[in-house]
Parts: sequence; structure tokens; C-alpha cells
Amino acid sequence: MFKPFRTAAVLGAGVMGSQIAAYLASAGLTVHLLDLSAPGDNKNKIVETSFKKALKLNPPILFTDKTVRRIILGNFDQHFHRLAKVDWVIEAVVENLEIKQQLMERLQGVISNDAVISTNTSGLPINEIAKGRSTSFRSRFLGTHFFNPPRYLKLLEIIPTTDTHSQVIERLQWFGRLHLGKGVVVAKDTPNFIANRIGIYVTMLGIRAFTQQGYTIEEIDTLTGTIAGRPKSATFRTADLVGLDTLVYVADNLYPAIAHDESREVFRVPNLLRKLVNIGALGAKTGRGFYKKEEGQILSLNPETLTYEQALPLNLEDLSAIGRIEDLRERLRVLYHHQGRAGAFFRQSTLEMLGYSARRLPEIADTPVEIDRAMRWGFSWELGPFEIWDILGFESVLADMEAAGIQVPAWVEKMQHSGINRFYQKDAEIEKTEGVYLPNQGYIPVATPADEINLAAFKSDLKHTLWQNPEAALLDMGDGVLLYEFRSKANTLSMKVIEGLSEALDILELKDFRGLVIGNDGQNFSAGANLGEMAMLAQTGRYEVIANLISKFQTLMQRIHYFQKPIVAAIGGRVLGGGCELVMACPQVVAAAESYLGLVELGAGLIPGGGGIMRMAALAAQRAATESPSQIQPFLTSAFETIAMAKVSKSASEAQEMGYLSPTAKIVINGERRLFVAKEEVISLERAGYLPPPERNSIMVLGHPARAVLEHAAYILLQGGFISEYDCYLANRLAYVITGGELSAPTLVDENYLLQLERETFLPLLGEKKTQERIAHLLKTKKPLRN
Repeated sequence: MFKPFRTAAVLGAGVMGSQIAAYLASAGLTVHLLDLSAPGDNKNKIVETSFKKALKLNPPILFTDKTVRRIILGNFDQHFHRLAKVDWVIEAVVENLEIKQQLMERLQGVISNDAVISTNTSGLPINEIAKGRSTSFRSRFLGTHFFNPPRYLKLLEIIPTTDTHSQVIERLQWFGRLHLGKGVVVAKDTPNFIANRIGIYVTMLGIRAFTQQGYTIEEIDTLTGTIAGRPKSATFRTADLVGLDTLVYVADNLYPAIAHDESREVFRVPNLLRKLVNIGALGAKTGRGFYKKEEGQILSLNPETLTYEQALPLNLEDLSAIGRIEDLRERLRVLYHHQGRAGAFFRQSTLEMLGYSARRLPEIADTPVEIDRAMRWGFSWELGPFEIWDILGFESVLADMEAAGIQVPAWVEKMQHSGINRFYQKDAEIEKTEGVYLPNQGYIPVATPADEINLAAFKSDLKHTLWQNPEAALLDMGDGVLLYEFRSKANTLSMKVIEGLSEALDILELKDFRGLVIGNDGQNFSAGANLGEMAMLAQTGRYEVIANLISKFQTLMQRIHYFQKPIVAAIGGRVLGGGCELVMACPQVVAAAESYLGLVELGAGLIPGGGGIMRMAALAAQRAATESPSQIQPFLTSAFETIAMAKVSKSASEAQEMGYLSPTAKIVINGERRLFVAKEEVISLERAGYLPPPERNSIMVLGHPARAVLEHAAYILLQGGFISEYDCYLANRLAYVITGGELSAPTLVDENYLLQLERETFLPLLGEKKTQERIAHLLKTKKPLRN
């Protein structure tokens, strides 16, 4: 068991330094953020200005606004002595070897004998930065390369030197995964380490396809985006986001450092890219790069005139059929064998990428798994290079490489001669990776953390499935714990999902199981109710069916809340609408730190109808010091504004502040652990002698006086042009329910009273034309309509 870091110092408050400090503070550390001393009276002006700028970044760098209180600003002249008391020092100053070495020399005289020191450099040799330092210092020194933005990109590359003590490496691996939620990859001290070495290579291939091979920006981004299992920002949008000046800087530093690299010329900066930087077209930060947004339109670069034009139609044949293939593995196979310009580009660029990745072993990493993880976690690819190679077929890819004249490294040829035709060894029955090929030696085990449940492998073993329908399943997790998994599109709460959950509770009630976890391994826990089903019923006038569905959903939520065995929701990503109401109904929740909860129904022209309003009204009364209306009103107003503005939390911690999650919810910064922790929570609750929450039969609602206050607040927003007339109408309906309907004065009511108000108010809204327009727009564009 290692000792967790509790205090840290980040030296350098630039873009990365400020964000690393913010992320460490969000993880619970006290962080000192220091930078150069400024001239004049305010010596902290540089660090204050830089950090203030970082706080304006979107998406936000902190879990909650209050997190900033754990960050202590300072400067190198007045506050360097603070470093004597910190556990971990991270250097993130300018990329200048001499400056970094001087800083290390100064650090050596201040820090404690057990402090860990790391550098966040992305291009300088790690070993050189600590050159000349004591043996003790060098044994505690290594590289820790966070990816930008560090809160949202999972990869943390750890780069030890030959002097770094093994316990320091292991401690950072442990802390990085468990307490920072990172995917940790140990890299070698080579130029640009792992992810950027491969990632910059792939980016440069894309740019050269634009400048030399006749493909347009849009065509390349189409073929290197979601269709290929990569982010929708693809090649050129990603370059614009990173900054073209940053891309040039990295490539210019990398090129001279890799004289031994057979593909070195790929990293030579194209003339077009250098021209763009020279004229100040740096990407998103200057408003133009490869793309430019003008009067609501996205224009792209004409490489000849350096002006921006409307995109030409894609000359890629019809890719819609390929895009509809849900299984990424099958989609890649079909795209790879596609006959046409799209297939030709994808085939050639994939072969080049696979060949280069293979040739970098063992230079930058020991096995394929480090490269695959680095690309998945650092560049958000769904599959890494060697995983893709296995999917396309080992022998087939080798034959295509030979035909294309792409160099294959000797270790891959040796694999072929030995009759080995996969980089990963799998258990065919349950699709579980068991081993990875170590070049020139053979398969070695792939370590899987015991506290991370691989749900895909788990459910592929059919003996775990107790019940299923096309959109949900009930699985036996072992140790007497069940898992109810959504499998609907976007994990929506469709009729089949709701019916299945009711059946799962029946099984849990009648059989000898400890309790239930409700969760999945999707990117998002749930997008809420299936609006398509709801809209279809409304359009055909089947309102009695909708009324019955709402009643059933409310009853199901209440059954979950008061169930005699522990039920724990395991959530991550977006948890919206009815999905949020389901989570609010669960007595206990395990939430990934990156969970974004919200009652967003007003954006669809509705109000929450599954108990969300009732629970927020009850919470407002509970948070107040007394049941005096004047004490409750501020909390009620806050709840009203949260729902009326369809606010979504920026993190699980903020969801607790907003009332969507209870203070007892367990937040895990590593979201991959949520199912395991939820299972352990069920076991713990059952062993402690689980008792459901007491029935809530007296909720203080404030009646007409409070309703008038809330309606006036909505009117002010309407007059200010912040909301539409229909928004105001919906807000008034919300105010009606949350204050108790027609009650003229503060009154104690039970839960069923408020649930009935929700039902009675929800149903007529579905018949409103503007609500139907909002639902149709959401289903078509995935964006809310403010009509």
C-alpha cells in the first residue's frame, strides 16, 4: 500500500501548469501554483493573470467553483520555501532545457528527502533535465506527461530515467490510476514519448493527403473521424484545436531529434502549415486555421489562395451504409476493403500508421499494448493500431504492406514465420484479452486491475445472464449481487427498459440475492426517456397509454427508493431527464467524477414527470434550517431555477451541490471502477443490515405565495429576453407543481400528492404544439429548440 499524495506544487502557470493544478485540486490535493515574480508591487501578477485566464476555459477545468480554494498562488521569489512541505513537485515551465536544469538545482536545496519530482515536458530528454542532481534527487525524479486538457484526456505517460527508483514509478502508477483516474502508460525516454510520436505522424499523413494527394479537408476529416472510431474532430479540427503553432513547434523539435527514424521526412513541416502560422492563422485560438467560422457557416481553407470557402461536395461515394454499421470492428473491415477513393485513402493511411507503429517497437515501448493504450487514452481512439491490425487480419495486412512497399520490422516477420497471427491472445468464448505479444519472445499476460469490471467480456459469458430482452439485461455479478444493464440506443429509458427493470426487481425480491446495481459501461449512463416513443404515442392521440406509462414509471421509481434490498446506481457521463430521476430515486449512488446530471425536460417542452420535482421540493425543505417559509424559499428558488433553466452539472461533485446527488453518494475519479465499487457498496450495505429510507409523508410545500415569487422570477427573465414566452409558460407550470398546486398557504403534503401533480401537469404539455416542435427538433438535430 502506497502513501497517497496530499500536497503538490506545480511550477509554471501556463496553459498546462494551471490545468494540472486545477485537476490535482479537483482530486482533493492542496496545490501550490507558482510562477515567475512580476515587476512592481504585485509579485503574483503573472500567476494570477495566467490562472484567471485558465479559469475561463471551456469546458471548465475545475469540478466545482469551490475547488479553487485548494489552489494557493505564489511566485518563485517569495514563496519557493513552501515547496519544503509538499509531497509532489511538477515542473511545467517553458520548454528550455537550461531553464529547467536551473530550476531543478534550486529545487534540490528546498524539497524534502521523500518528495517526488516530475517534469511535464513533452519534448525534452527527461534524463537531461535532472543532470547534475544528487543520487537521491534523481531516484525520485521522472517524467509525468499529462495530455491537454488534463481533466478530460485520460492518458498519463510516466517516463522514468535509469536512476528512477522502482517504488517511485509504482507509486505514481497506483496514484495516477486510483486517485487521478488516469490511464497510466510507462513510456521510454524517447522524443515525444509514445502517443505524440504516433499521433503527430498520423496528423502529418492527413495534412500531406490534403497538400499532395488531392483529398479535401472535409474528405479527410470524414475518413479520420467517427467512421474510423476516432473523435469527430478528426484530423484538421483537432489540429485547429491544438493550435497550428503548437503543431509546428512539436514537429520542428521532433525532426532533428529522430535522425535514426526511417520515416523522419513525414515530420518535416509542410510549407502550407508554416505559411498559416506565419500569417497568424493558428486555429481555434485565432478564429481561423484549416477551418474558419463566418456568419454561422464553417468554411475551409483554399490551399492556393489561403482564403476560406464553402466546402465542396464529398467525392467519396456513398458512405452512409458503412456509417450505419454499429460494430466498429465490422465497419473498419468494410471501409478497409471499400473500392473507391474512400477505401483507397483509408487503406493506405491505415497501412502507413500500422507499419510505423510496429517499427517503433521496442524503441518507444516494449509491447503493442502500451501503444494501443496511449492512442486510446491520449487521442481518444476507440481502438489502438495493433488492435486494428488484429481486426483487419494479420496476414492480410502484411500482404497489403508488401504490395504497397511499406517496411515491416523484423520482429513482425518473425511472428509470421513462427505461425503467430495475432498481437493479442484472447479467450475466444468470452472475448477477453489474456496476453499480448512481446517482440521476439512470445505472449505475456496483460494485467487487468481487479477493481475494474470488463462488462463486455463479462456479459459475453452467457452463464452470467439471468434475463434479457432486446434493450436490457439482468446479469449475475457474483457474490449475490445483480446488475441491471441498459442496452437501448443512447441508454434511453424505453418501454422495454422500464418493463425490464420492473421484472428485475421481481427477481431480486423473490430470489436469494443481496441487492442490485443499475449501470452500464456506456459513455453515458442514460439520455433520459425515449422521446421517439413518447412523440409517436402523442401524435396518434394515445394519451391514456402515456398516462399509464408515467404512472408506472413513478411507481417503479418509488419501488426502487423503498426496496427492501440495497439498490445502487453506478453512473458516468450524461445522466439526463428520466435517467436523472432514476438516479435520484436510488438510495445510494456510485458516480464517476465525470458525471453530468440534469433535469432537462423543459428543453423538450415538458416538466420532470418521474418524481424529480417531488424530490427537489423535498430537498429544498430538508436543506432549510427550519420549516419557516422564509428559510425554505431560497432553496426552493434555487431548485426551481436549476430545473427551469435545464441546468446540467459539470461534474458529480457539482451534482451534489445542485441536489441531483445526495451527500452520501460515492464519487470515484476513475470511472472504470464504478461498477466494482457499486457492487462492493451493495455488499457493504447488506452486511450492515440494510434498511430502506423512512417514508417521506410530510413535505413542506409553500403554496401560492412562493409560486408568485417563482413566476415573477420567470417573468423578469422573459422581459430581459433571456427566455421565450413558451419557456416562461413552462416555468410557470413547474412553479405550480413545485409549490404544491392550488394550495393557498404553506402545507405539509406527502410524496403521492406531488407525484400526482407531476402527472396531471406533464400529460397536457405533450399535446401542446410548441412541445411537439421541441421534441421533433431534438430527435432530428440532437439540440434543444427555444421556440
